[in-house]
Amino acid sequence: HFQTGSRGVRREPEATKSRSPSDDSGSSEFSSQKLSRSKRTIAAKHVNKKLLRREQVLQEIRLLQTLDHPNLVKLLDTYETANSYVLVLEMADQGRFLDYIVSWGNLTEEKVALYLRDILEALRYLHRWQIAHLDVKPENIVVEHVSSQPVIKLTDFGDAAQLNPHSSYIHPLLGSPEFCAPELVLGQPASLMSDLWSLGVVTYVLLSGASPFLDESLEETCLNICHLDFSFPEDYFQGVSPAARDFVCLLLRGEPERRRGSRQQGPPVLQGQKETNHHKQVFRRDIKVTFCAIVCFSSSALLSSNG
Repeated sequence: HFQTGSRGVRREPEATKSRSPSDDSGSSEFSSQKLSRSKRTIAAKHVNKKLLRREQVLQEIRLLQTLDHPNLVKLLDTYETANSYVLVLEMADQGRFLDYIVSWGNLTEEKVALYLRDILEALRYLHRWQIAHLDVKPENIVVEHVSSQPVIKLTDFGDAAQLNPHSSYIHPLLGSPEFCAPELVLGQPASLMSDLWSLGVVTYVLLSGASPFLDESLEETCLNICHLDFSFPEDYFQGVSPAARDFVCLLLRGEPERRRGSRQQGPPVLQGQKETNHHKQVFRRDIKVTFCAIVCFSSSALLSSNG
C-alpha cells in the first residue's frame, strides 16, 4: 500500500490515529493501534510538518523501504494528515530495550553479549549498504519475543544517512550528545564508525547502569566526549570482566578508524557468569562464557566490512 512516487506518502483521515506523549526530539510522536482485521498491533510515528521538511521525511521513508533485516523495525505503510506525516511501523511487543531489562530483573554479561550480537548484526547490514544510523541509543532499541527468545531491533531512522567512501556529510547535533561520537560533537564528517562509538556507550550503560560521559550540562558532556574522559569506577563495575571492559575501550576510541580494532587479537576468557543488576553480582562458576566470543563473529565481520 505504499504510494511514494513523487508525492511520497498517501493521505488518510485524521481519525485513523491516536496520539501518545512525544519523544525527546519534539519533532515526532508515537502511538500504537490494533488493526481490526488481523488484530495486529502496529506503531505509528507522527512527524510534525511544522518541524521537519517533507524531503527529510521522504528520505527516511525511502530508506526504510529498502531495508529488510530481522534486527531492524520494518516500515508497513505511510500516510499523511493535515498536520503530520505518519509512518506505520511493526510493533515490538516487549517495548523499549531499557524497560524490558528492568522488567526482567538481573542482567548477566552473557545476556548483554547476546543483545549486542543482535545490534551488531543490524549495524553490519546497514553498513554493508553504506548506511550510518547515527542515533544508536537505548531509546532507539526495542525488543520482540520470537519463540520465547528476545530479538533486539534498531528503530528510528530519522537521522540515518547513506555515506559514500569519500563522504563529507556533517550530521547536525540535535538534543543530548550523550551517545554521540566525538566527530559529530566537533562538527566533523560522520562515518560508519560513528555508530560503533554509540554502541560502546550503550555497552557501558548496560554493564554498569551508569553513563560514561553524561554530565550536568551539555557543554560538560561534550567536553567529556571529546577528551575521552571516561573510566570504570569499581562502584559500578565491580565484577565486570576485563573482556567486557576491553570491548568498551575498543569502541570508545577518538579516531574513527581505530574503532576497527584487531581481529587477530582473541578475547580473554571470562570465568563464570556475572550478573550485573545495578551493581549486584552473582557468580555461576559452573558456566564458562567469553564476553566477546559471543559477539566476535558479528563484530569481526562488521569491523572488517568497514575496513
